[in-house]
Amino acid sequence: MITNAQVERWLREDVGHHDVTNQVPGETTGRLVAKEFGVFAGLEAATAVFDYLGVDALESLEDGTHVEPGDELLSVEGPAREVLRGERVAVNLAGHASGIATRTRRVVDRARTESDDVRIAATRKTTPGLRGLEKRAVVAGGGDTHRLDLSHMVMVKDNHVAEMGLEGAIDHFRERASFATQLDVEVESVADAPRAADAGADIVLLDNMTPEETRAAVDRLREEGHDEVLAEASGGITLEAVADYAATGVDVISMGSLTHSAPSLDLSFRTGR
Repeated sequence: MITNAQVERWLREDVGHHDVTNQVPGETTGRLVAKEFGVFAGLEAATAVFDYLGVDALESLEDGTHVEPGDELLSVEGPAREVLRGERVAVNLAGHASGIATRTRRVVDRARTESDDVRIAATRKTTPGLRGLEKRAVVAGGGDTHRLDLSHMVMVKDNHVAEMGLEGAIDHFRERASFATQLDVEVESVADAPRAADAGADIVLLDNMTPEETRAAVDRLREEGHDEVLAEASGGITLEAVADYAATGVDVISMGSLTHSAPSLDLSFRTGR
């Protein structure tokens, strides 16, 4: 949910304390238009900006819609000054979200050439203040949000293992976590995958492994009877390599690049009746 406080911050940053540029009289309409092929996202944020300014949203496409150059994504109507004040913020938000949705859809489509079941997930590598926007864009592109924040899942990482050992770290967090909270345990070797599962991991994160190592780790988990434990591949996985990882039998492929490296989709805003 986009709050008024968020919209106020976005507009304050752009409008400043004395806006002369947009002192335009009368009423007008505006249209958010795609300039390239992609997947649309960010409707809620863009609409919230105009709603806050008293501008009416007339028609819009749904998040997750494939678009091509010239497609109208959102149309609005209201005081010209407020339409113009909101347009750059709305375009930036929707362009950023649509870029993430587009990149996610490309990754999902590439993974589907090898597996119909593997999930493509985002990470916490998001822009401060825009995590909600970015996570929703991942979903619009067909991906999974992964954990939204630190409270949603315990991730046992290499620093924890260095301090307490693998089994010690898992025991430590299992004692403190709710019964409803899953433990995602990061391992860096094939041999440590079944160790983590034996110690109580719900998810074993295979970190920075090659596709060959990932397949071997998944096989070890299944051979040793850990069918209920999810296998997650992560660490520098690229669009070009995602199909190779999808073919290993992992349940989840998590990629920070879905959010931190997605270029904005090129959009424009046109006014006038």
